[in-house]
Amino acid sequence: MKKRITAVIFSVLLCFSAAIPSFAAEKNARLNDAANLLSESEKADLLYKLDEISERQQLDITVATVDNLGSYNTASACADDIYDNSGYGFGSERDGILLLISLSDRDWAISTCGYAITVFTDAGADYIGEKITPALSDGDYAAAFSKYAELCDEFITQAKNEKPYDIENMPREPLSLIWIPVSVIIGFIIALIAVGVMKSKLKTVRFKTTANSYLKKGSLNITDSSDLFLYRTVNRTARPKDNEGSGGSSTHTSSSGTTHGGSSGKF
Repeated sequence: MKKRITAVIFSVLLCFSAAIPSFAAEKNARLNDAANLLSESEKADLLYKLDEISERQQLDITVATVDNLGSYNTASACADDIYDNSGYGFGSERDGILLLISLSDRDWAISTCGYAITVFTDAGADYIGEKITPALSDGDYAAAFSKYAELCDEFITQAKNEKPYDIENMPREPLSLIWIPVSVIIGFIIALIAVGVMKSKLKTVRFKTTANSYLKKGSLNITDSSDLFLYRTVNRTARPKDNEGSGGSSTHTSSSGTTHGGSSGKF
């Protein structure tokens, strides 16, 4: 009898353990290259990067490509539905972001959900789109997707440690290498001017250009004098602009009723 009970319990546990992978499989892979824009090695490299950043930041970073938008009127609507139907997102708010590329339509769209709506403001999503558009236009999709993943990582870290990138605090562009020789030349010119000024001060004896310099001190008596107004100094302070309502993230509702943010554009 005891052996039979033990066997039943073991069978139940075995069935339960076998069911666990099916729950994990409900979330699709973070890369869905339906348009076959990437090689197998590029897919593997990108998926590794997407998985690593997503797990570390606890926010899904995903990419999807399609041949065309089909029955969808906008790339944003298509991106929202792909995100919702793929089971993406961490936690109850389904925190995550998806980049959609529609090849024939030459459309890109970014869909954000949950905490990602806070992380990727309208200005931030536009910024990411602008940064990946050149590579997309050149057909270098692997580079574009890799740049997208890296920017997502940077944006999430910024939002967690300080405040999200937005209109008033976008990422600073790295200094171009061309400025190094320019800075050296400018420094050299400034040094020449400084040396010239110091050299001129060493010449204490020279011809005077005006007769006043040769007058004997005290030999000239001024009988009349007056004040002459030359100029005045006016300090102006700019009136602060009312930026209330600017920045942040605008949202909309997908066909499934989920709230999304994001941006879209052409390449």
